[in-house]
Amino acid sequence: MNRSMRLLLSLALAGLTLTLARGASAQAEGAPAPQAYEADDDIEPTEPQGPAAPRPVPPTPARETVCTGGADEDGDGMIDCADADCFQHRACMIGASEERNDEACSDWVDNDGDGMVDCEDSDCTGPGLTVCHGSASTHQVTPPDDGEEDLPELEGSMSAEDLIGAHGDADGERNDYTCSDGIDNDNDGRTDCQDFGCRFDPQVTVCTASPGYRFSVVAGVGFGYDLEADTNFRNAADVNFTRLQIRALGQIPFIENSFFLLSTRWDTSPRLTFAHFQVPIGANGHYLALNSGSGNLSVGRIISTAKQPLLDPPFYMLNAFEQGNGAALETGGPLTQNGRLQYRAYLAGGIGLFTGNVGGRRTEGSGASTNFAYSAGAQLQVNVVGFFNRFDSHLLYNRVPATFGFLIGGKWDQRPVERYPAAHASIIFRYSIFAFRVENYWKMVLDYGNTHQDGWNAEAVVLLVPKRLALAADIGGFWSQDFTEALPDGFQQPLDTLQWRVALHFWWYRNIGLLSLLYREQHIEDIPGRDDDQTLEREIRLEAQFRF
Repeated sequence: MNRSMRLLLSLALAGLTLTLARGASAQAEGAPAPQAYEADDDIEPTEPQGPAAPRPVPPTPARETVCTGGADEDGDGMIDCADADCFQHRACMIGASEERNDEACSDWVDNDGDGMVDCEDSDCTGPGLTVCHGSASTHQVTPPDDGEEDLPELEGSMSAEDLIGAHGDADGERNDYTCSDGIDNDNDGRTDCQDFGCRFDPQVTVCTASPGYRFSVVAGVGFGYDLEADTNFRNAADVNFTRLQIRALGQIPFIENSFFLLSTRWDTSPRLTFAHFQVPIGANGHYLALNSGSGNLSVGRIISTAKQPLLDPPFYMLNAFEQGNGAALETGGPLTQNGRLQYRAYLAGGIGLFTGNVGGRRTEGSGASTNFAYSAGAQLQVNVVGFFNRFDSHLLYNRVPATFGFLIGGKWDQRPVERYPAAHASIIFRYSIFAFRVENYWKMVLDYGNTHQDGWNAEAVVLLVPKRLALAADIGGFWSQDFTEALPDGFQQPLDTLQWRVALHFWWYRNIGLLSLLYREQHIEDIPGRDDDQTLEREIRLEAQFRF
């Protein structure tokens, strides 16, 4: 190596040594060292300064790096606050602000902490908001800008669902979230309720005429034969619609976690049998309800006719104890944080048009008194093992988890022709293929000689073949002391009753079609002074039900 080359190499090494020494000195004097990047800081890492040179493409981060940038940095399909990596970021905290603008209504955060996120919240459907064009307040399907529907013609056995994923549809919007965010998520030129998936997938509710509303029907046609009637077949047999119940259930608009229920019966004559409107109080499960029939401590008159394992509720548990009211105000909720103890209390007034029906005061022309009636009561629910609800079905269709609990309650009733305090208790047990329920009602009539009356019922259900065959049976009765004072016109001494029933249920189509064979035997006390009493009733009934 010549002398000039050695000189140049020496100068280069000296320069490199000087650069390294200056860097170490700056760090020792407190110059900031490079900092580790954290996703929750939302700080974009700065690029190192230096000569322009080809750089390798950085690998995809393992976590979301920016929680407010509108990009999916880690490529897992979830953006910003929708990604679990950002759940603890300050911009993704629940209850930090209101949901009153397009940005807050599309950030995947429950900004106002009311339990409803983005387009689920009715606050996001107000004037001036556009991101929820497919949500409840703008549910009507709108055609393209030219005003023309662009639906292809259905051919042969095609249905509207066959259009999903075809004829230009990218099949990327098929749930209530993507169908209500105001975005063409799958970039196929159709947004929200214009998209075939949003319009024709039955699981999407925000693009229907009545989002979230449910409509149910229970229809039953039965053949009955009275074994104690005349031997003439035509006098003993009957075929008719034994039940035709139509129910509507849905949310009350603009009130989160609220709902209404309307139940009608059309089998004998059209009548509204139960109405219920319920709104929440706070966020801990308490509620306020306005309804009819809330004076019930038993549930025989208010649960669906499709939930009766013996086809009908035991009449002796209702007729003497559950007399209809015109309207009632009810409140309830948990008494403990874990929900093991719950309460309900009510105040009711007026008289239903008929027992168990919604209506006004009965008139004198109908033969009934017009004296004002009222009732007040309360009930305590104890969930010892598992949880149950008073509206639960009593009929098993599939195996169930272990449940054990009980209800106790009391009320005061002032009726047009009698007044009485009453007490009620029921025990519920369910496990696997077994269900058992015991119920007792007691009241003291404070008129006509202070008579007390008692009704009881024990019911058992065994699931012989899940989703196919079930056996149910019950036994119970009613007992009353004799009145010792004169009774008003139209008011009679109740008769002691003992009844037992057994029913075999066969589901012939999923849990929708049900075929039931029932035997009923009832023993009734003789009416004093009459010789033509029918003290024994025996009936065989075959009934086919369809419910949805």
